[in-house]
Amino acid sequence: MFIGEYQHTLDPKNRVIMPAKFREELGDRFVMTKGLDNCLFVYSLREWSIVEEKLKNLPMTNKDARAFVRFFFAGANEGEIDKQGRTLIPTGLKQYANIDKDVVIIGVSTRIEIWSADQWNKFNDDANISYEDVAEKMSQLGI
Repeated sequence: MFIGEYQHTLDPKNRVIMPAKFREELGDRFVMTKGLDNCLFVYSLREWSIVEEKLKNLPMTNKDARAFVRFFFAGANEGEIDKQGRTLIPTGLKQYANIDKDVVIIGVSTRIEIWSADQWNKFNDDANISYEDVAEKMSQLGI
């Protein structure tokens, strides 16, 4: 399970250090793709196969399902972690997530999210979330 929030910086070659606590569960190879809210999603190969299976089972006749599957798979890249614990963020994904230099890497249970530090701060500021309201909505979902 991935949990926690970590601040890192891209090096000049667009590599970022993956938090040590994430590396073992993530494995040497993984999938990085466009996520929601302009962040990147990172999945272990095991978890990616579960997500892939769910997406393959969406009805091809549904326009929204086709659009989402295209979005998710077209942005996907297989990545790896080097001996120094770094991974490359491909240019297209870097641009999609508005990543310049400073990044925030968060654990979200079965996936990792990589955010531009500016986008992460904006998301948290703009959300101005009332956690009581969120909790009420979650209880309606059975959580």
